[in-house]
Amino acid sequence: MIRSSIGIKIVTFTVLVGIPIVFTTPAFAAGGDVAQVQTFIRSVIQVVAGLAGLVATGFIVVGGFTYITSSGNPEHLDRAKRTLFFSGGGLAIVIAAFVLSNIVTTLATQAFGA
Repeated sequence: MIRSSIGIKIVTFTVLVGIPIVFTTPAFAAGGDVAQVQTFIRSVIQVVAGLAGLVATGFIVVGGFTYITSSGNPEHLDRAKRTLFFSGGGLAIVIAAFVLSNIVTTLATQAFGA
């Protein structure tokens, strides 16, 4: 008796949850404008590249200041050189990614005629 009561509750729950899923009408995406998506992605890339460039520039300043104030201490001098090297490399990567994304966007626009 208890088992059949639990079975009835499970079946009832399954039916009540399943009915809205079975009888709903499908929702199709509205026709979007590719130019809007392209503009949004380009804006996001510009903001991220700008922030990354700002951070890299800040690390270059910190590395330069540490280099100047190291007073010949080899540990501080090595740390400053590494900071300058990696922040310069990071800045180069950010610039390359920005240029590459613009090239890909331009090629996609020409290929798909957006």
